[in-house]
Amino acid sequence: MGMNHAGAADAGDTSPDRPALDTSKAHPARIYDYWLGGKDNFAADREAGDLALAAYPQLADAVKANRAFLARAVRFLTREAGIRQFLDIGTGIPSGSNTHEVAQREAPDARIVYVDNDPIVLVHARALLTSTPQGACSYIEADLRGPEDIVARAAQTLDLNQPVALMLLAILQFIADDEDPYALVSSLMAALPSGSYLVISHPTDDFNPNRGESIERYNERSSEQAILRGREETLRFFDGLDILEPGVVPVAEWRRGEDIDLVRPSSMWCGVARKP
Repeated sequence: MGMNHAGAADAGDTSPDRPALDTSKAHPARIYDYWLGGKDNFAADREAGDLALAAYPQLADAVKANRAFLARAVRFLTREAGIRQFLDIGTGIPSGSNTHEVAQREAPDARIVYVDNDPIVLVHARALLTSTPQGACSYIEADLRGPEDIVARAAQTLDLNQPVALMLLAILQFIADDEDPYALVSSLMAALPSGSYLVISHPTDDFNPNRGESIERYNERSSEQAILRGREETLRFFDGLDILEPGVVPVAEWRRGEDIDLVRPSSMWCGVARKP
């Protein structure tokens, strides 16, 4: 697991900063890392990833398109919207074009708070997510299901009187309907001032000819269950906000410019909206 990275966890080390890893069960952050072509994954993660890909081959393209969407959205927010603060929940294992890297290339004084509930991600984040001297980059181990806790701790790094971009990329699928993901998002946005932004991407089966099959394969093997949502369900997350053009679209199609040669069938919806 990431032995090539300084600070990566050793499966045999159970000191407080180095969590014991259960490598026998597939894990969402590591499956996603595998789909992105990363090295921080185990046989169980690759097996689960391959089973889902067999049912829906476009998944691999979709996760790469999702990373490209993240970069485009962050560039837009820093360059055109003047945003200097980001709250990125569901960080995942760091790979290319993380939020702070894109933001601080455009605005070295940008401040980023990463949030994840996965101790594996925490180990990587501490080692790899380093800020510019002018900006700030901090990490909170917390769960999206506890928005008040996230906001209180984010306020130690971010000025919540100034606009913040809330980034929820490929994370809301882990919140079941009975946990009311809409209320969680609404609660987080309520804590942010006017002029803040919400950025979401969400896996869907809307474009999948084998509807339901890939997520069944994934859920059979993964330690966390995921739920797919359609376009209208994804759109609901933006209730009360001003959604930017082009609206809720496949991740490869959001203001794509020239950086993607071919729009392939997607497996994620995405959108960006401003709080009035």
